[in-house]
Amino acid sequence: MRPRRWFRLLSLLAVLGLVLAACSTEDDPEGVDTEQGSEDGGGGEEAAATCQGQTGDEPSAEAVGGGSGDGSGLRVGMVLDIGGVDDDSFNEAANTGLEQAEEDLGVEVQLLEPNEDGSNRGELLRSLAEDGYDLVIGVGFLFTDSMTPLAAEFPEVHFAIVDSVIEAENVSSLVFAAEQGSFLVGAAAALTSETGQIGFIGGQNGELIQTFQAGFEAGVAHVDPEAEVQVTYISEPPDDTGFRDPASAKSIADGMYADGVDVIYHAAGGSGVGLFQSATAEDRLAIGVDSDQYQQVSEETQPCILTSMLKRVDQAVYSTIESLVAGDLAGGIQSFDLESGGIDYALDGGQLDAIQDQLDGLKQDIIDGTIEVPTTPGS
Repeated sequence: MRPRRWFRLLSLLAVLGLVLAACSTEDDPEGVDTEQGSEDGGGGEEAAATCQGQTGDEPSAEAVGGGSGDGSGLRVGMVLDIGGVDDDSFNEAANTGLEQAEEDLGVEVQLLEPNEDGSNRGELLRSLAEDGYDLVIGVGFLFTDSMTPLAAEFPEVHFAIVDSVIEAENVSSLVFAAEQGSFLVGAAAALTSETGQIGFIGGQNGELIQTFQAGFEAGVAHVDPEAEVQVTYISEPPDDTGFRDPASAKSIADGMYADGVDVIYHAAGGSGVGLFQSATAEDRLAIGVDSDQYQQVSEETQPCILTSMLKRVDQAVYSTIESLVAGDLAGGIQSFDLESGGIDYALDGGQLDAIQDQLDGLKQDIIDGTIEVPTTPGS
C-alpha cells in the first residue's frame, strides 16, 4: 500500500506543478511573448500609428515676404475672424501676411478683432471704410453678408475677402483650392495609418469646410479604398462656435482614438488645439491646417503632428497688399492652389520622409489634371 500511496502522491504533485506553471504564464508578464504583444498593442488590440516625429525642425514652408515697393501713404485695415490673432491657424496666418507687408512695403496697417460671437464684423469693416483706408480686408467667409453692401456704399475703397466670392469691381475675392491640399494630407494619413481608421473634425458643417472633408476623404480612398473615415462637425450653421471650441474638439478626438482611429485631420480653426492635446495624451497622430502647426505646438506635441495642410492665407494677404502698392490691384477672383504655391503640405518632423516621393507624385498629378479632386463629400 505504501508504494502505491507514494506513487499517487508524486502524481498529485506533478499535476499541481502543471497548474501552477499555467497560472504563472497567465499572470506573470515574464511568461508573455512581449515582442508579439508590442506588435499588436497588447491585449490583442490592433496596432496603431503613434507619435514618431522629431522635435525642433526648422519650418519646411517658405516664409512669406521678400517683395519690394514704396507703400508710404497707403493704409490697409484688416478685420480678423473669431478666435483671435493667436489662434495658431487662420487668423495668425493672415496677420503674418499683414505684418510682413508693413515691414517690406512700408504701408500703414490696422488690425481689428471682432467680439466673441463676431456680431460686430460689419461695424468694424465700416469703421475702416469710413476712415478712408485704401484697402479693407475681411478674413473669412463669414464677412460676406456684411462686406457686400459696404462695397457698394464705398466704391472708392478697395475690399478683399478671404474664402468667399463677392462680385463687385472693388472687391478682390481670395479663394483657395483647399480640397487639393486636403487630398494630399488624406493620402499621407492613409499611408501612415496602421488601423485603417482615420478621422476628420470640422469646425462648422458648411460648404467651405466640406471642401476640406471632400478632398481628405478622396485622398484616403485613393491610397486605401478599404480605409474608413469618421467625420464629426463641432457645430452646425449658423452656429460658428465650432471654430473656437477646443474642449469639444478634444472630446471628439478622444472618442475617435478610443474607437481605433490613429490619424485625425482637423479643419476647425482654434479648436484644433483640443485635437493636439488629445493626440499627445493618447500617443496618436494629428494633422494641422492652414498654418504649419508643427511650429506652433510644444516640443511634447511636435512628434504627434504628422503634417499640416498649408493654406497660405499669409501669402494671399501679402500679395494683395503688394498689388495695391504696385497700383494694379483689381477686383475679381484671385485663386490660390497647388500650382501657384498657395496650397501645399508641411514636412516638419520627418514622419513623411519615406512617403514624400509618393505624395509629390500625387501633387504633380493634381497639377497636371490627371487627378481631379472633388469639392463636395461623396462626389
